[in-house]
Amino acid sequence: MTDSTPVTWLDSAAITETISETVSEDKAHILEILAKGRDRHGLDYSDVAALMTIQDPELMHELYDSAKHIKDSIYGPRVVLFAPMYISNLCKNECLYCAFRVSNKALKRRFLTPEEIAEETRILVNQGHKRVLMVSGEAYPPKEGFDYVIKAIETIYATHGDKPGSNIRRINVNLAPETVENFKRLKEAEIGTYQLFQETYDRKVYAQMHTHGKKSDFDWRATALDRAMEAGIDDLGMGVLFGLSDWRFEVLSLIQHIAHLEEKYGVGCHTISMPRLEPAHGSDVASDPPNAVSDSDLKKIIAILRLAIPYTGMIISTRETPQMRRESISMGVSQISAGSRTNPGGYAAEENEGTFAESQFQLGDHRPLNEVVAELAELGLIPSFCTACYRLGRTGDEFMEWAKSGEIHHRCGPNALSTFKEYLIDYTHEETQKAGGIAIEKELEQMDRKDKSVSENLLRRVKDGKRDCYC
Repeated sequence: MTDSTPVTWLDSAAITETISETVSEDKAHILEILAKGRDRHGLDYSDVAALMTIQDPELMHELYDSAKHIKDSIYGPRVVLFAPMYISNLCKNECLYCAFRVSNKALKRRFLTPEEIAEETRILVNQGHKRVLMVSGEAYPPKEGFDYVIKAIETIYATHGDKPGSNIRRINVNLAPETVENFKRLKEAEIGTYQLFQETYDRKVYAQMHTHGKKSDFDWRATALDRAMEAGIDDLGMGVLFGLSDWRFEVLSLIQHIAHLEEKYGVGCHTISMPRLEPAHGSDVASDPPNAVSDSDLKKIIAILRLAIPYTGMIISTRETPQMRRESISMGVSQISAGSRTNPGGYAAEENEGTFAESQFQLGDHRPLNEVVAELAELGLIPSFCTACYRLGRTGDEFMEWAKSGEIHHRCGPNALSTFKEYLIDYTHEETQKAGGIAIEKELEQMDRKDKSVSENLLRRVKDGKRDCYC
């Protein structure tokens, strides 16, 4: 077990006390908080606690409307798309809710070879993906160790698809907590976001759910983002696995964690994910969560976090159903995965009944990328495959400065349109091209003269055969 630094920023007693004391909604106070939130300055700890008490349908509507207002004013109609790529399900941890846990003998263990990683990459880029979230179980092939991760990143970046410009332009990673030295290696490998979920901030529940392996060390995991920051990775993705403990405790803990990062490093997180426990092969806990989060509570969580941390990207994965994902976009979510597989080699494998037995969890949205894109276009949204900020160094506190000043909007808007146009030309049929064209024209009409000029120039270049056009 690696020695870990004790967490000092998590005040569980204060969170529990706040929840017990903030038990009923105060309409006038809540309306004041919502008005404050709509100004996009964020909310403090006590504000979040108050919003969690909302039960009245009218106030709930006001909460959703405020979250939509903020999402639209910052992100407009853009929705960033990505796909997870599982390279391994090897694991040494015993997490009772996960199919990858070490005691699950029914799981077929597998780690992908460089050739298999390249094939998975080709499949994704030939679908039109430009951004992947590389995921691995929390153990690596014995003869390679962490080198396996670095080689996998190199392989993905080096692989191209059938069309000009068809390649993965940015790799985000969801990997086990590492030492500062290994985080530096990830930085040098040119990853985008390092993503890590604490799973639960409730120490008692954490100990019950993580009974063996390095992951059983709460503090080692909770301080991982500090080590990533110390290594120079300033683009971080956070999250909670909702369903393990009281969601109110988890949200307030998340707020404390973000506040710690902002205070110590000057920047919090780039994205927040909100996965709920879904059935996992051989796990009773996953099938019957101890603190199940309802659809209405999940929507409340999304809306509250959008108000509390307005400039942070919010992610909903294919764990959720198409309907839930549609609703979540309207109240705060700005990134979604599409056409996902959660088992190593899942994109190359034939669809069959055995796939779930090799996957980390069960999916709620099985639609391929082209169907998701078509629906977004028909809703008047702009699917974005942009990775420009990562490659131009607009990350961490620099990204937040651009975002809070509103300047980032002048980059994200045109870049979203150019990448969407690229996708429409290279990967879709006439019906989706028509709906996408209408969505693009509608967005151009909403832009100021300068942004429209930049966008039209990028769109012309894409139409003329250029690829990877961005500003």
